[in-house]
Amino acid sequence: MTKLGVNIDHIATIRQARRALEPDPVAAAVVAELAGADGITVHLRQDRRHIQDGDVRRLREAVTTRLNLEMAATDEMVRITRDLHPDQATLVPEKVDEITTEGGLDVARNPAPVGRAIADLGDAGIQVSLFIDPEARQIDAASDLGVSMIELNTRAYSEAAPKSPDLAGQPLDDELTRIIRACERARGKGLKILAGHGLTYRNVRLISDIPEIEELNIGHNIIARASLVGLERAVREMLEAMGRGIRR
Repeated sequence: MTKLGVNIDHIATIRQARRALEPDPVAAAVVAELAGADGITVHLRQDRRHIQDGDVRRLREAVTTRLNLEMAATDEMVRITRDLHPDQATLVPEKVDEITTEGGLDVARNPAPVGRAIADLGDAGIQVSLFIDPEARQIDAASDLGVSMIELNTRAYSEAAPKSPDLAGQPLDDELTRIIRACERARGKGLKILAGHGLTYRNVRLISDIPEIEELNIGHNIIARASLVGLERAVREMLEAMGRGIRR
């Protein structure tokens, strides 16, 4: 059964639009967990555009499932993460002007800073995952650095998925095959496999049905749906779309 980690960054995005007190990401995390989420994910960006340091501190106290902190592999973020001590840290790339994360870490080309971050976080007892593209060279490089888990970037798959309910099409098939092969390679190296980026209620099932994938991290689509029907219902509907049914 594929687990669901709910990314609540955009609850904070709404709050920061007015520099207000609400909506509170901690309250959102509680609702998501009660609705059946298996974990809560937040990205503490270097520009603090949404989630703030204080949010992570309060989430660390409130989350009863598992807290996954996405972060850049910088000295500042490593220091902060060691202090906050989430259950898991996911190293992701960051660009100053990007709207959202654009691609996976290029671990194969630039392993040194990633390796240092992995070592420093591991010394603090924090599990580390790497957000990488579904490519053999990136999987091999991640394995060489000694991590136990990776998160495969599903952006290309999500962009290939048509807007209609019919998910047939060669571009989508090609991207799905690419992810399946990446999963097989990663599992062969003993890696735990997560996936995420751009997944929606419409396209999630093909990914959640891949047996090697243990968990999906989904944020924007759930929060967008929640703005119309409420967060509890939005999380339950995503679980149903993943094939897990709605928990009561």
